[in-house]
Amino acid sequence: MSEKDTNKKEGLLSNWIVRNLLGAILFLVLLLVAVQVGLGLVTRHNQTVSVPDFTNMTVPEAEMLARHGHVGVKVTDSVFVRRLGAGVVYRQNPKAGATVKKGRSIFLTINSIVPRKVSMPNLVGYSFIEARAELNNRGLSLGRLTYTRDIATNNVLRQSIQGRSVRPGQMVVSGSEVDLTLGLSSEGSTTSVPRLIGMKYIRAVDALHDRYLNVGRVRFDSDIRNYADSMNAVVYRQDGLGTSRTLGSNINIYLTLDPEKLPAQ
Repeated sequence: MSEKDTNKKEGLLSNWIVRNLLGAILFLVLLLVAVQVGLGLVTRHNQTVSVPDFTNMTVPEAEMLARHGHVGVKVTDSVFVRRLGAGVVYRQNPKAGATVKKGRSIFLTINSIVPRKVSMPNLVGYSFIEARAELNNRGLSLGRLTYTRDIATNNVLRQSIQGRSVRPGQMVVSGSEVDLTLGLSSEGSTTSVPRLIGMKYIRAVDALHDRYLNVGRVRFDSDIRNYADSMNAVVYRQDGLGTSRTLGSNINIYLTLDPEKLPAQ
């Protein structure tokens, strides 16, 4: 570089406008780097965990498992299930097996001692997804799905409990299973059967409902003697895996407490 060019460069750097401009650019670069690092720390970027299964646990047991699983738990609702132990976890959100960021709170619904009643919502005209979300918000459970010919698939046509229609506003026991009659058009009338192996009963039911299917016959091993055993048992065999079925079809499942019965992955 010639002496003339060197002097020109030094002249530019000595200009206060140029110096301030370069300083501002450097500040912005450093600020962007700091923001990226900060966001990575705050959001725990790329640090995810699989949600544990808290069903049928007491709240202290769920809290202990949550600490080991790097998540938190919060009791947000209660239902009444006669055969389920008082105070144990009945449902959780997000579901067991879902991928979440470390430190995420998992919301628990526990079984209360005294039955609580809630107002039945009007689900007729809702889509299946909307109706399911509304039932969860009211502390009610999704029961059987029945399909009938209609112009819109998965549009709710009727709501019932134990075979009887339930009108909107009627008080029902929290946790009651609400059966839905849904529309089924000629298009999109089949769905694939999910893999349920290794899932507990409640999670298996949710997985089938995700695909618009029902639990059919439930067969328990002979060593499952009470309701608590049945809640802790896992699916080791199922019908229909890898096939397509009509919406609303029944899928039979077989449950065990013996981990050796689970097939190899």
